[in-house]
Amino acid sequence: MFRIDGERALVQTLDFFPPIVDDPRWFGRIAAANSLSDVFAMGGRAMTAMNIVGWPKELDVEILGEVLAGGLEKIHEAGAVLCGGHSVVDHEIKYGLSVTGMVHPDRFWRNGGARQGDALILTKPLGMGTVSTAIKRGLASAELTAAAMQQMAALNKVAQEAMAELTVHGATDVTGFGLVGHAIEMAEGAGLGLRVDAAALPLIDGSLQLVRDGVMSGGCTRGRDHYGGRVQIDAGVDEALSMMLFDAETSGGLLLAVAAADADVAVRRLRDAGAPSHAVIGAFVARGGGEPVLTLR
Repeated sequence: MFRIDGERALVQTLDFFPPIVDDPRWFGRIAAANSLSDVFAMGGRAMTAMNIVGWPKELDVEILGEVLAGGLEKIHEAGAVLCGGHSVVDHEIKYGLSVTGMVHPDRFWRNGGARQGDALILTKPLGMGTVSTAIKRGLASAELTAAAMQQMAALNKVAQEAMAELTVHGATDVTGFGLVGHAIEMAEGAGLGLRVDAAALPLIDGSLQLVRDGVMSGGCTRGRDHYGGRVQIDAGVDEALSMMLFDAETSGGLLLAVAAADADVAVRRLRDAGAPSHAVIGAFVARGGGEPVLTLR
């Protein structure tokens, strides 16, 4: 956050990645939604965006036009303006955005602002890492692929605006570090522990069966290796589910820490606004030395 004055502060972000779906326009939509997400995760509104492109010289530029058109759709949906961009010749397709947004300095959502007793709310179902891997391997059905593309391209603007009049103590979006990684970031930033209710976790239909069938990205193993020592998984938790939580998500939802007394109102507002999910998935608790940061129950 860069404070301009008592009423305005700038928030900025940048993100890009290679294609995760074959359809170039859907790829553009998903990559743009993912790039815009950080602004919404800070409680801000998007103002301007700039394209970031890596493009193989042998590929038809009409395909690039479709990617950029998909991205522009999401920029406009977010209420922002495209101000240009930059492209380079690359051996691999890459696309994303640099985004500038605005937020009131007193309503900026920090990663580590959660308080003891806060409820943790998730605004999109999980499973995009697994489904994206299945799409790349040709293992996802047409129905699952369509549902996944719709979810990944959905802007977190809906959830941010639904929460605008409530006090949000802490927030982040769920992307490359998976649910576990981003939830631990919030808890450690607040000096707290986090208890997550496995039964409350929203999942995209079909994703759990994919994990049971052995479909996971490399991010799952890396996430478990990196974060596993800070996580306790209780007996009885579905093993496939626990593995999925370490996997990277693509353009995932917001994780929101709100006072327990506000949780019902927050859920209702998210539901009424049409957020893909409005699930209370856990709570922030005091943590003593040596205790796990995150407990999955």
